[in-house]
Amino acid sequence: MDVTDRDVVSKVISKYIGDNFLDGSDVSELSGDTPLLEWGVLSSMNTSLLINFIQTDLGVVVPPTHLTAKNFTNVTAITNMVCGLTDEAA
Repeated sequence: MDVTDRDVVSKVISKYIGDNFLDGSDVSELSGDTPLLEWGVLSSMNTSLLINFIQTDLGVVVPPTHLTAKNFTNVTAITNMVCGLTDEAA
């Protein structure tokens, strides 16, 4: 998978969140700007699972300095972080 392509990364992250965290949630549709933290979609456990997914499936290591609310606000912010880390590693 091309982790430098923002559209691909965004779709993969959206699918993962939708498949794993939205079942039984009040959130019916996920968009790039859905407030994941504010709406409780990303709890501390879900965030840990998402970070593990990013590291194992996307091959992008998320350093502790990037574990901020700003980077996990919504799918767009997560995508920007992942693509930014990919750019830094290149």
